[in-house]
Amino acid sequence: MRSFRIPSWVRRVLASLAVLVALVALLAGGLWLYLHPSIERIDGIVYGQRGPRPLTMDILRPGNPNGIAIALMVSGGWRSKKPGETPLFLVAPLIRAGYTVFAICHISQPESSVMEMIEDMNRGVRFVRHHAKEYGIDPNRIGVSGGSAGGHLSLMLATRGGPGNPAAPDPVDRESSNVQAAAIFYPVTDLLNLGPSTENPGDGGPPISFRKAFGPDAMNMPIWKIIGHDSSPIYYVTPAMPPVLIYHGDADTLVPLEQSQRFCARAKEVGLEVPLVVHPGGGHGWTTQIFDEWKFVEWFDRHLRSRN
Repeated sequence: MRSFRIPSWVRRVLASLAVLVALVALLAGGLWLYLHPSIERIDGIVYGQRGPRPLTMDILRPGNPNGIAIALMVSGGWRSKKPGETPLFLVAPLIRAGYTVFAICHISQPESSVMEMIEDMNRGVRFVRHHAKEYGIDPNRIGVSGGSAGGHLSLMLATRGGPGNPAAPDPVDRESSNVQAAAIFYPVTDLLNLGPSTENPGDGGPPISFRKAFGPDAMNMPIWKIIGHDSSPIYYVTPAMPPVLIYHGDADTLVPLEQSQRFCARAKEVGLEVPLVVHPGGGHGWTTQIFDEWKFVEWFDRHLRSRN
């Protein structure tokens, strides 16, 4: 009986495949470890109240903190993550660079309106600043980041954050909600001019799928004009706005690139340069977006680490 022998070329192919599989496994394992750095994590810190509901944030502190905070707006479609749901891989570059991340949650629409969310994000930043010493961060170096609705809320802080009320009974509300830098993805900037968005109703009204997110009066056009104006960062750009960096895909049909382009043009009118990095073929998010976070790190390093 003749024994079966595997041809030498087959053995070479199998050996090469085994090496390739091992390399892929090694790279995948290395990437997983990189995207899951060791941290001190505290989930569900209560920073305020919205009706009967507590407002919470997750705190992700690196092993080598640089003393600078990033407020992360964990919102998509103006729906928020819940305590403990902030994915570590989303902020791994920031964590590895030493930034302490405060993932600020809100009550999701339609239970909470976008206008209330804006108020609550301001409260969240005030809370972080009030507890700066406790959390080991510099109250004068707070950045903000987010994508889509989170980008919108980030820009509302960058354009409309401001001093607290010195007469407020709660000391948190006496703090400023100003941020010192922003780096964001595909933000909504002008709710009154949605352009080629699939959410544009064609009559200047609120986004089709998010009408309830702006409260019961959003379909009353005169009232909507006020709501939309007050909730659109493009109308509040001033020379005092902190440095802003925007990444946006040119194939985004939900929040078209035009939203960011017009915001940058408005900033230029008041003497500011807002860098806009366009991702070719990028829709409302893209697979390599996590790697763009390193550019956010560079941005925050430039504008927060060097800040006196």
